[in-house]
Amino acid sequence: MTTLMERPVDAPIEKTSTRWEWIGLAALLIGTAVAYIWGVGASGWANSFYSAAVQAGSVSWKAFFFGSSDAANSITVDKPPMSLWLMSLSVRIFGLSSWAMLIPQALLGVGSVALLWATIRRQFGSAAGLLAGLALAVTPVAALMFRFNNPDALLVLLMIAAVWASMRAVEDGRTRWLVLTGVFVGFGFLTKQLQVMLVIPPIALMYLYAGPPKFVKRFLQLIAALGAAIVSAGWWLVVVELWPASSRPWIGGSQNNSILELTLGYNGLGRLSGDETGSVTPGGAGAGAGAGAGGAGGGMWGETGITRMFDSSQGGQIAWLIPSALILLVLGTVLRGRARRTDPQRAALGVWGLWLLVTGLTFSFMAGIFHSYYTVALAPAIAALVGAGSVLAWRHRDRFPVRIALAVATLAATAMAWILLGRSADFVPWLRWAILVVGVIGAVLLLVPAMTRGKLAAASILAVMFAGLAGPTAYAVNTIDTPHTGSIVTAGPSTGMGGFGGGRGGMPGGMRDGAGQMPASDGRAGGQGGTRGTDGMGGTDGMGGAAGGLLSGSTPTAEITSLLDADAESYTWVAAAIGSNSASGYQLATEEPVMAIGGFNGTDPSPTLEEFQEYVEQGRIHYFIASGGMGGSNSGTSAEISEWVTANYAATTVDGVTLYDLTG
Repeated sequence: MTTLMERPVDAPIEKTSTRWEWIGLAALLIGTAVAYIWGVGASGWANSFYSAAVQAGSVSWKAFFFGSSDAANSITVDKPPMSLWLMSLSVRIFGLSSWAMLIPQALLGVGSVALLWATIRRQFGSAAGLLAGLALAVTPVAALMFRFNNPDALLVLLMIAAVWASMRAVEDGRTRWLVLTGVFVGFGFLTKQLQVMLVIPPIALMYLYAGPPKFVKRFLQLIAALGAAIVSAGWWLVVVELWPASSRPWIGGSQNNSILELTLGYNGLGRLSGDETGSVTPGGAGAGAGAGAGGAGGGMWGETGITRMFDSSQGGQIAWLIPSALILLVLGTVLRGRARRTDPQRAALGVWGLWLLVTGLTFSFMAGIFHSYYTVALAPAIAALVGAGSVLAWRHRDRFPVRIALAVATLAATAMAWILLGRSADFVPWLRWAILVVGVIGAVLLLVPAMTRGKLAAASILAVMFAGLAGPTAYAVNTIDTPHTGSIVTAGPSTGMGGFGGGRGGMPGGMRDGAGQMPASDGRAGGQGGTRGTDGMGGTDGMGGAAGGLLSGSTPTAEITSLLDADAESYTWVAAAIGSNSASGYQLATEEPVMAIGGFNGTDPSPTLEEFQEYVEQGRIHYFIASGGMGGSNSGTSAEISEWVTANYAATTVDGVTLYDLTG
């Protein structure tokens, strides 16, 4: 490592590789692949909301295109389908299983690490690229999302790709790189809609300042990039909007069956303001503009404010290296302060720094739906700044102020590890003391010139790396070793706190189970049809039980599955249930369409009572499964359908689940 870091201060961008770099890269990527793939099937269906859509897309090309929850195309998931496409193709090839669905996600993680390495290496050299890749790989929330089936895995890869392409444009000023940047942003939109837009201001501002061409051409190139983004995302939006509503699924998450409404409302501005029609709950009072800098806002989705990324919910997911990354950002920018306008190193620090600031502040103050795993979008920026900034500073270590800044960054990482590990007192309790001792020693060694030269420098480097990476690595190992299921998941051990950060299947805002207690944070699952613990994500609590619920997929027994499978070919839907998670488990067990009334929350007005009655009259739905928990079953069209069924059909209880035979 010392040899790799000894590149001259102003050496040109590397075009060749050494044998040691390739060995290091192979170790990094192979290690990441093994860590992310090993035992990935233990999480069963993971987020069964998306798993059901993956299954539907694997048997119906129409469901594949729209991202439908079921192969009969009653309603879509509440996101565009690009991330589902990769998993559905894998299931088409290898058959329906947890492994076939989750392996593509793990490979996206390996690809993200490799692409971050390649991006940082071009400006800062081999050691910086390897360190950045390692920091990303061991970030706890990254280890979670790259082994889970949420869209965030693909989103992270595409955001890194957009920065990679934009940095290539800084090198040679060619328009094609900006167009490619726009394509990656457009694909990111088709993955998770407006969240990808958080990377646009950093890229645009960076290139507008540092791009090689004259200002007018730089501006026009950015317009071309915008056009490429619109085209690469807009083609799908146009098709969905122009497709006759009567022959396509309802757009899940929208109240008016419109992908544009979903984009700008539930998945757009509503996330910032908290005004999300169709959400299970809006942001809490004071969670919006009235929230103070110290986190005065609050509500179901946690307190807002400048310290949000460091609280008990988000801290262990992402905060380990944020202070150090900010210190290194400032230090690196100062060190490159007198470089030419088009300096690639300063441009890189600028784009990664703005990514961290823009995304971090947005997450900190958004008043709408917010889950801890969203913070994975910060991981590449933090890792890039740590890798690039630390190596750049190391090459200027002959200056005493630089050594002081490096020591402060080391102490900041040490302090964060001490705080975050202290929130999980029973989790390897010796580690926080080891990090404290080694971190302080490492900071002191950085101040001694002799300990930053020659072979002695290796001791300083190892001490600093241990202080910065041991904590998140331990959390990542715990995350990898623990299966995760449900709609809301968190990385690392339980912090013993309320809110999202309380365990593997964290629940919003201190949500209680049916007994009025905080659910346990075990969250383990025994495969596709296995039973889940009583962690609020399944099992027997108030969130749904065997019938599923708002945040938990249903877990049908063999008897219920056999009942639904009987004469399945005679029906369009073998069953209907309120809420996508209630429907998902039955669909995954039978591999037959199950209608998700009202979409994810059960609050979407699809189908209407009249439409449902028509389906029943035509004999297209076999069973109605009573709601297993929260959702939209108490109001709106879901309530109307439930009341009509219970008033007109006889109930049958099978293994604790209430069913109504709609053909009786």
